[in-house]
Amino acid sequence: MKSFRPIVAVALAVLLSGCMVGPKYVRPTAPTSTNFKEQPPDSFKEAGQWKTAQPADQVLRGKWWEIFGDPELNSLEEQLTVSNQNLKVAEARLREARAAVRFNRAAQFPTISAGPSIDSLHASGNRPYIHTTSNTGDFVLPIDFSYEVDLWGRIRRSVAAAREEAQATTADYATASLSLHAELAIDYFELRSADAQKQILDDTVKAYTDALQLTSNRFLGGVAPKSDVAQAKTQLDTTRVQDTDVTVARAQFEHAIAILIGKPPAELTIPPAPLDLQPPVIPGALPTELLERRPDIAAAERRMAEANQQIGIARAAYFPTLSLNASAGFEGTSLLNWLNWPSRFWAVGPQMTETLFDGGRRRANSETAVANYDGTVATYRQTALTAFQEVEDNLAALRILNDEGQQQTEATTSAKDSLQLFTNRYKGGVDTYLQVINAQTVALQNERNNVDIQRRRMDASVLLIKALGGGWSTAELPKESSIRH
Repeated sequence: MKSFRPIVAVALAVLLSGCMVGPKYVRPTAPTSTNFKEQPPDSFKEAGQWKTAQPADQVLRGKWWEIFGDPELNSLEEQLTVSNQNLKVAEARLREARAAVRFNRAAQFPTISAGPSIDSLHASGNRPYIHTTSNTGDFVLPIDFSYEVDLWGRIRRSVAAAREEAQATTADYATASLSLHAELAIDYFELRSADAQKQILDDTVKAYTDALQLTSNRFLGGVAPKSDVAQAKTQLDTTRVQDTDVTVARAQFEHAIAILIGKPPAELTIPPAPLDLQPPVIPGALPTELLERRPDIAAAERRMAEANQQIGIARAAYFPTLSLNASAGFEGTSLLNWLNWPSRFWAVGPQMTETLFDGGRRRANSETAVANYDGTVATYRQTALTAFQEVEDNLAALRILNDEGQQQTEATTSAKDSLQLFTNRYKGGVDTYLQVINAQTVALQNERNNVDIQRRRMDASVLLIKALGGGWSTAELPKESSIRH
């Protein structure tokens, strides 16, 4: 008999471990062409002289906004991390997903329950075949045991699917954090751009006020016509309107920042400070590395793995389910004999169930799981394509805006020189004041364009950092051991 014990032990281990039905997960390649067969390219089209990341102080890390070197921006970003309500929603969903892993893992263990009851029974004297009445008690203390043997891997795949969803939700949280921090940075640079526009317009209003005084003096001296005074006053009033209008946008950006950091707009005041930053040198990445650095791509990949597990779960429904059930306890007619040894009872035995006909339900579930998997593959590939586009877009924007900024600086210098020239000619009585008005308009527009291009360069820098994943990587996804707890 002892010689059979190892065989029985091995058979029991195989029975309890079971096998896994369904496809094994293999991550599909990311697309770079419509045939979806090629690996990502070795470089970006718009990279130009852009270099991949090298060890340096400016390498992107978790707090990527510090690369801009603005203490006010750093402070606001830190407040967003702690107080943003949308980020708290994402964090709550993450905790929910982790709890779902523990919920599904509980099915790998037996369920033990107890349901003691005490009843006083009075039998009817008019029951058939019974001509006497009696009063009895029913004291029951049962303990039930049930365990589903995971023969086909349904439970294990359910746990794996929940774990992969938890990893995807972790990446969702990182995506939400990256998007919110990028939104705040863009709003901040928009606000600083409005401050710079305000400063230009304030200085222009002062200069136009002096110009109005000049034309008034010339009119009073009989040197200039009254039309010059009217033109100068119109130019001044128009610029004052523009100066006032900038404050509307500035206030709206300040309010948006307040909401992002979890404060009512009335509680936040950001002192004016014109935009005076240059886009930092942003370390790049190869397209293949981008797949590891974008949290939204990581989330899409983890949901592919989860959908693959669902195919296995659907296919396991075609096979029989084996359960081990047991019940034991005490049952008596009174407290005196309730827990006596003769009052014991027990029952134990396996139970196997198999669905013989379900009208095609299991087949439909299996086809649904396969279709869902195909959809997640397409979502993953589309997310990767979108990521490549976003990097290319912002690389192109930074490169082109850098050239445009240099051209605009030259144009602004020329416009200022022209304004000075026409002003001197007007004072000398050579040109009319209309020439001065035109030169003023061109000079102001060029100065404002300078600020606008600078703002666009800063925005493109933020968007490029966001497109590169903001210093995040798939190494930050929780491991199985950390999700268990």
